[in-house]
Amino acid sequence: MGCVIAVSNQKGGVGKTTTTGALAAALARRGQQVLAVDLDPQGNLSFSMAAENEGVATSYELLKGEVTARAAIQPTAITDIIPANILLSGAELEFGGPGREFLLHNALRPVRGAYDFILIDTPPALSVLTVNAFTAADKLIIPMLSDIFSLQGITQLYDTVSYVRNHCNPGLEYAGILLTRFAPRTTLATEVRGTAEMISSELDIPLFHTAIRSSVAVTEAQATQRSLLKYAPRNIASKDYLALADEILNKETPTHGR
Repeated sequence: MGCVIAVSNQKGGVGKTTTTGALAAALARRGQQVLAVDLDPQGNLSFSMAAENEGVATSYELLKGEVTARAAIQPTAITDIIPANILLSGAELEFGGPGREFLLHNALRPVRGAYDFILIDTPPALSVLTVNAFTAADKLIIPMLSDIFSLQGITQLYDTVSYVRNHCNPGLEYAGILLTRFAPRTTLATEVRGTAEMISSELDIPLFHTAIRSSVAVTEAQATQRSLLKYAPRNIASKDYLALADEILNKETPTHGR
């Protein structure tokens, strides 16, 4: 069965969508079969991967049980994806009743064997969508900017993970905290890494050895709906995401059968 990884942080603008897309591309470059799942009503991952998200099956219809995961999957030049659109914004009201935390978990189960990795991009809020992502996931990546304020959301996220572990998914593990837009030569970055290491120790959350350095090429690649690795293959951020993929692969031995 493939490894399902949710990418989440309740704070917006920390690189969740960038990390989901670039890591998916990096894992695919390393020969892995990858499915990206857009669970953010903004649909930014879908746009950046040039996926259609209007007039087609999306994660909204998938969660409602109107389509199967296979019917919702779109191939793109980067990886396969289940896209999202603004219809997901009503999830908190629409998806009620018992078992609502397991909608994504149950929907993805038939396709898990077809992929080495399934990466889930989550909205910047602790909502029913986030809980669904955590319930479906084996591991959680927490991207955070290299500033002090980005550290504040980790405690709240930790509480949500504790709830999910107690009620929905006792096997959920932390893949790690990922520093993004990192400027290694600055004093602030050194201080932030030190603080992240402290939080990592206190909350027992690993800190990735790899940090993603800041680069304008990341935004440019998304705007042109191209893979960062193809848009700027020699860029520092491209190298960092490949290093992150290698770090993850060194810890995982997934199997698949397409």
